[in-house]
Amino acid sequence: MKTVLFIPARYASTRYPGKPLAMLRQPDGSVKSLIQMSWEAACTIRGVDAVYVATDDDRIAEAAQAFGAEVVMTSDACENGTARCADALTRLEATPELVLNLQGDAPLTPPWFVEALIEAMQADPSVGMATPVLRCDRQTYENFVEDRQNGRVGGTTAVFDQHMNALYFSKEVLPYIDPGKLPDPIPVFHHVGVYGYRPEALAAYVASPVCQLEQLEGLEQLRFLHNGTPVRCVEVDARGRLFWELNNPQDVARIEAALGGVS
Repeated sequence: MKTVLFIPARYASTRYPGKPLAMLRQPDGSVKSLIQMSWEAACTIRGVDAVYVATDDDRIAEAAQAFGAEVVMTSDACENGTARCADALTRLEATPELVLNLQGDAPLTPPWFVEALIEAMQADPSVGMATPVLRCDRQTYENFVEDRQNGRVGGTTAVFDQHMNALYFSKEVLPYIDPGKLPDPIPVFHHVGVYGYRPEALAAYVASPVCQLEQLEGLEQLRFLHNGTPVRCVEVDARGRLFWELNNPQDVARIEAALGGVS
C-alpha cells in the first residue's frame, strides 16, 4: 500500500465524552454517529489505498465494525491522534509511503482537502509532514470569535510564512484583528483537522517528549515545530461549503445545519 488513512478515535474527552459515538441527524431524517460520518467521508477520498478506524475503546471498535469499517486496536497510552496513528502504523503488516490522519470530529471535511494534501506531499518528497489550511470566510471567522468570547474552544488557526511553512498553530484566533478594521479577504486561516506524515516523521515524533507549547495549547503539531521539523501548510478551497469540526456539544447544531447543504 502506498497511502493509508487512519481515523484516530477515543471515547474519553474532557470537553465531550463519547464524542465519536455522538449521533447527528442527516438531511433525510436518519441519524449517524460522528465516527461513521467521518469514515464515510474518508472512503470518498481518491488516492487512499486503505482506511482504518484506530481506537483503544471496544465501544468505538464495535460500532465501527458494525457499519463496515476496518479497525486497528491501539494502546490506551496514546496521548493524541498523531501518537495513535504512529501506534496503528506499527500494527500493519506493511509500511506505507504516506500516512494520513483524518480526525474523527471533522465529518464535513471535503475529499478534495485531503486529495490536495496527498498531491502536495507526492510533489515534494522532502516534506515530512503537511496539513491543509482554509482561509476563513466571515461566517467562520465570526464563529471563531464568538466561541472564544464565550469561553469555548472552537477551531484552530494557523499562521505560516511565505513558503507555506507553519509558524504557529493556536486555539486562539490568530492573527489578532481590530474589530473595526476587518479586511477583505480575512487573513485568518482555519487549520483543517487532517495531517499527512512520512513514516519516519511519525517515528521521530513519538520518540521525542511532549513540549510545553503542545501541552498548553493541546495541539500535537506544535511538537513538530518545537523539534524544528517543518510543517507544510497546503491552502485548500471550500468551494462554497462550510467546514467545521465538532469540538463542543454546541457544534452538533452547526454541523447538522451544514449537512442540509452538503451534496
